[in-house]
Amino acid sequence: MSRARQPPLVTGISPKEGAAWTKVTIRGENLGTGPADLIGLSICGHNCLLTAEWMSASKIVCRVGPAKDDKGEIIVTTKSGGLGTSTVSFKLLRPERIGILDQSAVWVDEMNYYDMRTDRNKGISPLSLRPSNPLGIDIDKGKIPQKDMELTFPGMSGDFTSENFSATWYLIDNHAGTSFEQLKLAASNLKKQATKKNEGSLAYVKGGLSTFFEAQDALAAIHQRLESDGTERVEGSMTQRLENILNRASDTADTLFQEVLGRKDKADSTRNALNVLQRFKFLFNLPLNIERNIQKGDYDVVINDYEKAKSLFGNTEVPVFKKVYAEVETRIRSLRSLLLEKLLQTPSTLHDQKRYIRYLSDLHAPGDPAWQCIYAQHKWILQLMQNCRDEFISGQRVGVGVLDQEGDTRPSALGRLSHTASLKRGGSLRTQRPSTWRFETPQQVQFVEKLSDVVIGQLPNFWKLWISYVNGSLFSETGEKSGQVEKSKKNARQRQNDFKKMIEELTHRLVRLVRGALLPTTLPQGELNLYGGWENKTELTGAWLTQIIHIVRGCHEALSALEIPNDLLQVIQDLLLELRVHCLMVTLLHTTEDVKRLAEKEDWVVDNEGITSLPSQFEQCVVQMLQSLKEPLEIKPGEINVLQLDQVQDQASELSVSIMKVFINCLEQLSTKTDGEINTSHNISVELSSPDRFTNIQEGFSPTSEQRLLIILSNCQYLERRTFLNLADHFEKHGFTGTEKITRVSVDAVRELDRKLFDAYIERRADPIAGSLEPGIYAGYFDWRDCQTPTGVRNYLKEALVNIITVHAEVFTVSKDLVPRVLSKIIESVADEMCRLMQCVSSFSKNGALQARLELCALRDAIATYLNAESNGSFKLALDALPQLHNGADKKLLEEQLNKFKSSMQLQLTCFQPSSVQPVKR
Repeated sequence: MSRARQPPLVTGISPKEGAAWTKVTIRGENLGTGPADLIGLSICGHNCLLTAEWMSASKIVCRVGPAKDDKGEIIVTTKSGGLGTSTVSFKLLRPERIGILDQSAVWVDEMNYYDMRTDRNKGISPLSLRPSNPLGIDIDKGKIPQKDMELTFPGMSGDFTSENFSATWYLIDNHAGTSFEQLKLAASNLKKQATKKNEGSLAYVKGGLSTFFEAQDALAAIHQRLESDGTERVEGSMTQRLENILNRASDTADTLFQEVLGRKDKADSTRNALNVLQRFKFLFNLPLNIERNIQKGDYDVVINDYEKAKSLFGNTEVPVFKKVYAEVETRIRSLRSLLLEKLLQTPSTLHDQKRYIRYLSDLHAPGDPAWQCIYAQHKWILQLMQNCRDEFISGQRVGVGVLDQEGDTRPSALGRLSHTASLKRGGSLRTQRPSTWRFETPQQVQFVEKLSDVVIGQLPNFWKLWISYVNGSLFSETGEKSGQVEKSKKNARQRQNDFKKMIEELTHRLVRLVRGALLPTTLPQGELNLYGGWENKTELTGAWLTQIIHIVRGCHEALSALEIPNDLLQVIQDLLLELRVHCLMVTLLHTTEDVKRLAEKEDWVVDNEGITSLPSQFEQCVVQMLQSLKEPLEIKPGEINVLQLDQVQDQASELSVSIMKVFINCLEQLSTKTDGEINTSHNISVELSSPDRFTNIQEGFSPTSEQRLLIILSNCQYLERRTFLNLADHFEKHGFTGTEKITRVSVDAVRELDRKLFDAYIERRADPIAGSLEPGIYAGYFDWRDCQTPTGVRNYLKEALVNIITVHAEVFTVSKDLVPRVLSKIIESVADEMCRLMQCVSSFSKNGALQARLELCALRDAIATYLNAESNGSFKLALDALPQLHNGADKKLLEEQLNKFKSSMQLQLTCFQPSSVQPVKR
């Protein structure tokens, strides 16, 4: 026999026990080939086929019926296998009968049923099981981002419980890598589930048929009984018996509760009498209680008692009650006056103000206490600001330590800034500041700080008080019940323009006071008496102005954070713009003065490049100036770039050019100082590759006027080559415009100074050397037409070379880079003079021509390194003026004498040779 035809065998049931209509799962073997093959199912002898749901050949789900046996087997019958057997049993539990008032616990068994599409709007219990995998195959999550899916399927969803369910989205999201065979299997599973759903609904109906039949039988029996008795009230009929039963039940209930209700009525009567007595006692003691609670500050208790008395006796006609209540009203009027006085006192906290306003509102005070408080606060803040200015003008405030409104002494952070600012300007930490350094803060800075403290400390609470007034949050619950909130909102709407004028007056007062202290020229003449008076105070530097800008910005940010409209704060923005421009101009002007004083710091000590510390100090001064302008030029939200304003651009550019020109003038002044004006405490440092090369130059001598010219020439070249270019980069980084103009004008000015100084030095050094040539040539009545055979270079030429070597040494001690430029010009002058002298000779003898050629060649060869086109041309013209040498002996003699000269002057002429030896670094 095949496996499909073997009899069914039940091997398990879950649960193994339960009451009637418990849902069970039966497991076993050969339980049928399909729902149609199942023809019988009994549990404990009760037929359960109507509720059976065939799941597979090894699983059946059904409900246990109300069987007669408490325990029995599970028998399955199929067409293909016949009557089956069971290896397990089921125990049927009998429920106990309970009355209508007994407590019981009920387990609600819910069906595993959920329709995704058609039944989604039905009332499904949260305990219902929703299929986590409706396709019944393995889930393979895709890697496509959720955002991309939403863009591809707009308005759809991959959730199968959603109204906008998209099957394509679900498949891409959960089965992106699933094979086609698996998808076919999933389609088959969906068909099976649909079939099971239809069969499950039918099974549900089948399972409840017995209940329906029992209910119908009971109703039918009652109907037949009533029909047989008739509908008339005949003695002994069912209707009459029911009426009698109900009447007896009503009489019994009345008997049971009559005594209880009687006791309740007596208790209510007693309680009402006591309440009346208590009400009278409360009224008689109320005036004294009000007085005591006012002294203790328990205003809430007073208000509650007053409201209670008013509700009880406000409209009484009893004379004694009216008299006592009138005394209560007198005490309440005194309390209103006291609370209003406390409300208008200054200073006071926002919490206290709100508290007093609520008290007055609950006491139904006449007028508008909230607006009275706002008006008083406005006047008080204005007076605080004006008093702050008057204190500084009258000289009562001289220190940085200030006394705040709560009485705490605190050192201002601005005092510490003076130390920081001095360090930025080149100060040193080596010298300790005196203990009173904090009191060096200028009065204007202290004033602006104190004024800002007043505004930031008081205006936020003032604004919050107005906001509470507008939204009605000033009033308590009683205020809301009595319509105080709506009344407050209505009053606030009517007074919006008045409050706006108050804020404008406060901000304008702040701006005018700051202008009077820092920008008095921007105030009308009529307001100077009220806000000015700072003429005798210290003029502020750029660092202090920067700090003031920081303070005003902080004040503006604090007010903006309160969400005060921008149009009310625009005057502060305008003030900040003018302060930033003023700070920029003052800083540039003060830097000009600082640069003028740099000449006093010249120590004439040169480095290996021949540069003193002056250019570096100048560059550092300008860079520090630009760094100090970083905060004023910074563009905060709502501000504009001051360097984009045409007028500011032009002024800043002109002042920057002025700074450059002032420094160049300092250099020119240093070059024209006489020896008596030089500070002899500073010495020039001589740096040579060999300290013993020139014995006449030693450490510790004061610079001569010629040496000063060379040092300043070296500084000029450094300015043009590096300093001005570096400064141009710094100007551009800090947002300055017109840097090309600044650089161009500066370079032109330094080049002009360089030309003047160079010409002055050449004139001082070249003229004496060139002037000594003619007397030296004709010394001892020398005559070119009558001279002996040359025996060597004459002394005048050697002296000229020594003078040139001296100039070389002088220039080399300052700057090696200047040597070619200076010597080329001096040699050009010497060559030009030699050419003139040779051309002036009318005739040469043979020996005279040979002597002249020897000296010209010796001079030319010795200084060949520094010859230029002009000097070469002069030597060529001089040699062309001499008779040519045709005799070999003369040429040989010339060569021998030249070699002899070079050999004897080798040490002296070494300086004219190219050398890789660098000056010794210290």
